[in-house]
Amino acid sequence: MKGGVLVLYTGGTLGMLPSAAGLVPGGDIEARLRRALKSLPATRQQRLPRFTLLTVTKPIDSSSATPRDWQLLADLVAQHISHYAGIVILHGTDTLAWTASSLAYQLQGLDRPVIVTGAMLPLEAEDSDALDNVELALRCAAMPQLREVAVAFCGQLLRGVRTCKLHSEADNAFTSPNYPRLGQRSGDDIALFSDHLLCPPEGINPHFEIADYSTSGNVVRLTLWPGIQAWQLDAWLNDPRVRGALLEVWGAGNLPADPALLEILSKASRQGKLLAAVSQCPAGGIVPGQYAASQGLAQAGVLSGADMTPAAALAKLIHVLALPLEQEERRRRFVTPLVGECTITSPLAH
Repeated sequence: MKGGVLVLYTGGTLGMLPSAAGLVPGGDIEARLRRALKSLPATRQQRLPRFTLLTVTKPIDSSSATPRDWQLLADLVAQHISHYAGIVILHGTDTLAWTASSLAYQLQGLDRPVIVTGAMLPLEAEDSDALDNVELALRCAAMPQLREVAVAFCGQLLRGVRTCKLHSEADNAFTSPNYPRLGQRSGDDIALFSDHLLCPPEGINPHFEIADYSTSGNVVRLTLWPGIQAWQLDAWLNDPRVRGALLEVWGAGNLPADPALLEILSKASRQGKLLAAVSQCPAGGIVPGQYAASQGLAQAGVLSGADMTPAAALAKLIHVLALPLEQEERRRRFVTPLVGECTITSPLAH
């Protein structure tokens, strides 16, 4: 393994320590991590790759992460990845799935693994899940069969851009509702499911797209609720600062039967704003046109997010809007699977 594995520490619960005010970021993470790994049985220690640890300039609680942090992290990975067999990113769990999704879009065509993990309890806490998650991530980061951004958590390996946080407290906090696991731990072994892995074409170099996310605040996320009024939708979409919006609609893509709502969406599309929709249901996707109540989405120029997670869809909107593309190309790229984020290519809305 050339250079072993690089571990990037970005903050989060895993590295925190108790204080009078509650859990706070702790220092000396490398010594603490190596000490914890030495407590593993010898047979498991022998399976670990050697690693180098690098702490980002300012570790944070992931609830404070922004798209700009995603950009800086992707740039850091791009700078170092050619020198290592793979990279592990230690991250807070609150926005871990969002970061993993964004990294997948920015680091397209990976030829080695980037594994994101974290913990529900700090490293030194009683019954902490941190050590098991780090061990899994380190071992997966040394597997050349993996060529994508993945999440290692609670014995499972999930596609990063398909992952969402399901539980606020349980060790098994993450799930992949619309795509099977990439692998799982069984005893001391880790099984990869080769049919589920992303396989970039051979001979194609990594296609990194580290875009400027400084204007990412121009993309908004709107969840429909019973009784939503056109003026409420207009208050968001008619703001000149808004360049794109993710709509979370009902079921397989349904909207209220209110012509005024559709006119607000159509007006925003005519203004060149990039609109997309996903289902509020945790599993499954949207199928515009399946119900009469969903016909209006396509007619208003709203793109289908198919079975993407909200995190994957919003990160994709931010990404394509940050690229120097014509609007029609942005629309085409949004509905085209780039890194396995959705099952099928969705038709363009007109």
